[in-house]
Amino acid sequence: MGRLLSRRIKRHHNNSRSLGPPPLRKRPEALTSREQEILHLIWTGFKNKEVAHRLKISVKTVEAHRANMMKKIRVSNTAQLLKAAIQGGMIAVR
Repeated sequence: MGRLLSRRIKRHHNNSRSLGPPPLRKRPEALTSREQEILHLIWTGFKNKEVAHRLKISVKTVEAHRANMMKKIRVSNTAQLLKAAIQGGMIAVR
């Protein structure tokens, strides 16, 4: 039984090497164009419902985009999201 397990491990190891390196991923901080658009509207002072109305999407979609941005930037609230966006040059303060 030990030999059979050893063969399976070797076969799995050899198969996984033949696939090549994992695909490159965007940096976690990279926001999509839609997320950038929503971020700008949040910065302007619009509430989720107002953003949804302007972009003709649901409030749930706006909330999902906001949550995704917060996860990517690794913050836990909107104030931190905006602060990180300013510091990262994603938002220009006038």
